[in-house]
Amino acid sequence: MSFLKRLFGGGGSSEPEAPGKAKPVKEIEHKGFVVAATPYKADGQYQTCGVISKEIDGVVKEHRFIRADRFAGLDDAVDITLKKGVQLIDEQGERMFN
Repeated sequence: MSFLKRLFGGGGSSEPEAPGKAKPVKEIEHKGFVVAATPYKADGQYQTCGVISKEIDGVVKEHRFIRADRFAGLDDAVDITLKKGVQLIDEQGERMFN
């Protein structure tokens, strides 16, 4: 029965959506920035994908990133996405929004 529900659009899915439409799976704060992990399913694995945001002069700026890393498990993809986001913040800071 669950197969039919999925086939005809019934019921929800816990799978991450495609990039650009994904809701954050987990968020952390780092040095005034927010890193949101938004991995998505690609070819049976989870693609590393996230959004870094910060409010600057009353305007929320965002930087979206996707990396080639893929993982079998969602938890691994989330952990690595958050680490990559922190790394970007440490390396580039607010310059990433230019």
